[in-house]
Amino acid sequence: MIKQINHIGIAVRSLDEHIPFYRDVLGLKLLGIEEVADQHVRTAIFEIGDVRIELLQPTDAQSPVAGFLQKRGEGMHHIALQSDNLEKELQQVQDKGIRLIDKKPRQGAHKMRIAFLHPKSTGNVLFELCEDAQ
Repeated sequence: MIKQINHIGIAVRSLDEHIPFYRDVLGLKLLGIEEVADQHVRTAIFEIGDVRIELLQPTDAQSPVAGFLQKRGEGMHHIALQSDNLEKELQQVQDKGIRLIDKKPRQGAHKMRIAFLHPKSTGNVLFELCEDAQ
């Protein structure tokens, strides 16, 4: 079951350029910076109430985030929804005709298991389903 918004992903060219705005101007707590090698990104996570903001910086041209930045520039990349049973959720959305980018959960940043839904079947919004590591 979808429980809440876990985080909002924002694509940026440089974490170093954007961290000061979120931390120093908005006053959000920086929870950490992490590299996710298989996704070719570095992330910075900020806490705002029960929701997080995740900045995504590509580490190389192979990153889907690099492609996003080339096409659309910096800005909102995805909305991540918290699930309590990721495999079940993926099957349910697929049964309802939603196209999956990830048919099986994979390891994401911050010890989360993740899977993406294809934006062509979600109104051009990239949704990530995530679940706390067990």
